[in-house]
Amino acid sequence: MLDIKFILENQKLIEENCKNRRANCNLEAIKSLAEERKTLLKKVEDLRASRNANSKEKPSEENIFLMRKLGAEVKQLEAILKNIEDKLLQAVYDIPNLTHPDSPIGEEADFKVIYTSPEPKELDFEPKDHEELMTDLDLIDFGAGAKVAGSKFYYFKNQMVRLNLALINYGMDVAQKHGYSLMETPDVVKDEILEGSGFNPRGAEKQTYKIADTELNLIGTAEMTVLGYHADETLDLTDGPKKYVALSHCFRTEGGSYGQASKGLYRVHQFTKLEMFIFCQPQDSEKYHRELLDIEKEIVDGLRLPYRVIDIASADLGGPAYRKFDIEAYMYMKGDEDDKGDYGEITSTSNCTDYQARRLNIRHKTADGKKEFVHTLNGTAVVLSRFPVAIIENYQQADGSIIVPKVLQPYCGFDIIKK
Repeated sequence: MLDIKFILENQKLIEENCKNRRANCNLEAIKSLAEERKTLLKKVEDLRASRNANSKEKPSEENIFLMRKLGAEVKQLEAILKNIEDKLLQAVYDIPNLTHPDSPIGEEADFKVIYTSPEPKELDFEPKDHEELMTDLDLIDFGAGAKVAGSKFYYFKNQMVRLNLALINYGMDVAQKHGYSLMETPDVVKDEILEGSGFNPRGAEKQTYKIADTELNLIGTAEMTVLGYHADETLDLTDGPKKYVALSHCFRTEGGSYGQASKGLYRVHQFTKLEMFIFCQPQDSEKYHRELLDIEKEIVDGLRLPYRVIDIASADLGGPAYRKFDIEAYMYMKGDEDDKGDYGEITSTSNCTDYQARRLNIRHKTADGKKEFVHTLNGTAVVLSRFPVAIIENYQQADGSIIVPKVLQPYCGFDIIKK
């Protein structure tokens, strides 16, 4: 979240930013609740001071009566204050992060392409999408997944299981080479950590599954659990940032219709992901955001996939993100009758500045001994939904077989998948 004082002192900036990000923000409510909180807090503090002063006097009957009366008043006002503070906090939670001055302003389609790899190779045959290719090769079973768990669940089978493990091990090796510590996280997270990371566990906008009658939710990304790992801590960053690469299962509600653009593995309810995460000093976050993007490009370049990098437009940024880059790989499933293919997202990396750290109280000590909030960043290393889509479709052969990218062959032990 943003600092309340900063919001109140920069209302025009906040209003303009909310407009650019298509976010509803009630600054009048925040201003009113903040003033009400200030007034009430003064009353509570005055009553506490009076109670403390009276407690030093001889405990006469009159004094005891007065102490009880003051105690009841304090308790009543504290309950009212708690209610006001909860409302104020929720109103502040609705305010998105600021937006990087270089981020494009506009809707989802207003992104800016900042890098394009070599074009996809020309095929001398009619390409198939990954769902048809994988089904023909007995690599996936959507029908059984739907029977057992519902629509958009699936079973990976046979050589696809080993290819997925190869992708994960390849991603871990690249990330570790750059100093990222390995981690495997829980697949569930408490409400307070989920909210602190910027995700809404309730209502129509929720993206995660709630576990009934508990404070737990299935995670949508290891970003949530890695972020929570250092909640309420003061980190020592004098020797550099804390960098993790975390393996987890991820669960998404993915509400809405599923058309051609979301068929097969492209948008599913469960997948495995390797996620990079950084806690750093504020002055270093832009540098590490570029590092995350460079590592993502290194991973995709190693797979020899055609792709582009886009700078996400303001209205398409999630609430916590200050700036976000996506890598989009070329996919034949993204094409239509007039176009053989198009680009689809396979990784994202976001700089969330201190937006998440402020919510979860994650700080570090500066050189002069002061405590300030850290900056947090996240980035996809490998995701076992979108990556297989890009590999299967770009490495398909005329006979329906799939060549395994050279960089993965030592991990999985085979160089081709065929009937």
